[in-house]
Amino acid sequence: MTEAQTSAHGRRASLDALARAAYSLSAADARLRGRATRTPGALSLTHARALRVLAEEGPLPVKRLAERTETTGAATTQLVNGLEQTGYVTRERREGDRRTVVVTLTAAGRQRHREREQLLADALNETLHRLDPRDLDAATEVLRGLAHIYDKL
Repeated sequence: MTEAQTSAHGRRASLDALARAAYSLSAADARLRGRATRTPGALSLTHARALRVLAEEGPLPVKRLAERTETTGAATTQLVNGLEQTGYVTRERREGDRRTVVVTLTAAGRQRHREREQLLADALNETLHRLDPRDLDAATEVLRGLAHIYDKL
């Protein structure tokens, strides 16, 4: 086998390993979503993303929250329903525009967001402590690339 063939074979094997890791990540996300529907107080990644957006940007109309969480309007309405039931957000109609619903983070939602962010930061640090910033930047690039690929599938 030539050096070029060996290199191409190694690349194919590495891309296959990446694809398998992506499937594992997707499966882990599905398990997390399942726990979030069965366990009081558990948050799916979508729930956590919505809390983060609201914490960073403040109250948002449902349509804008959908854009910022990269979900559909219908999915965001269901998401907000669940977050409202747990007391993490409130919904209000805008004065002068009864069609627009604005979602606001509650104090409990802000606290849950802080707890979740700390849990995530601790888990990332514990699991990835051996990686230097360049490795972490490369991982970020790979994940963003995977998101782009998923959007095209």
